[in-house]
Amino acid sequence: MNDAAAFGAALAGLPLVLVCLAFGLVVGSFLNVVIHRLPREESIAWPGSRCPRCERPIRPWENVPVLSWLWLRGRCAGCASPISLRYPAVELATGLLFALTAWRLGATPMLPLWLCFGAVLLAAAVIDAEHRIIPDELSLGGLAAGLVAVPLVRHLGGVPLPDAFLHGAAGAVLGGGLLWSVGFVHARVSAALGRTFEHWPGDGAAHPRPASLDYWVWFPGLGFGDVKLLAMIGAFLGPAGVIETILAASAVGLVLGAALALGRGRWDVPFGFGPALAAGALCALLVPHPTLLGL
Repeated sequence: MNDAAAFGAALAGLPLVLVCLAFGLVVGSFLNVVIHRLPREESIAWPGSRCPRCERPIRPWENVPVLSWLWLRGRCAGCASPISLRYPAVELATGLLFALTAWRLGATPMLPLWLCFGAVLLAAAVIDAEHRIIPDELSLGGLAAGLVAVPLVRHLGGVPLPDAFLHGAAGAVLGGGLLWSVGFVHARVSAALGRTFEHWPGDGAAHPRPASLDYWVWFPGLGFGDVKLLAMIGAFLGPAGVIETILAASAVGLVLGAALALGRGRWDVPFGFGPALAAGALCALLVPHPTLLGL
């Protein structure tokens, strides 16, 4: 494709990119509700948006993505309490992510699902960074969508239905299975060596035994939420996407870990792996790269 043709193709896709940008800003506003409420086990539907400090309802013109935060100068219009920079940052990040997804992948039947995939990853990353948990509503809800909706939409695009379902199921099993295996083996070796960690097995508690569920799902240094999140990623991206995600997430995690260690002046600071997994999955989806093994 020559330069003129490439420029024309870019212009033709610009309306879709702008629509997705605007839609992403709105979705980002909703993600802020999800990020604030899910870890607190609160309803994301009721009550309406309000200041978490004075509980004053937020008026519609105070809830315009990014612009309202700027207009209010980052403070509640009622009690003047600071509004975290995280709110406009999530809105802007979602808008840019949606725009990039539309630009890279185009107007395909899978685009709505890719946008949902990106939104779930972003919400899971922020929640894990703040609370070191990944709610099941995100990981298992996304896994269900990846195992059911993605194969059906891929089938509409011409992929045989058995192949589409197998692609998602194999990715989910590989993704969840790989991380679970790492956590399980590490836990068993740690128990054999008598090693303990701040959160595992617990103050004064014995190492979990095979008859306990904790023996199978509770590991030192690895949350089971990460296992479920990578299973969800595999359901969307397939087996090759899992490998690509792990490779990219390892690099991102190394950078994040080093940055946290340098910032806090110590090298034993625990942090959630969810942000690295989310970044790795988005790299696998959006960054051009050679495919692995045709999987």
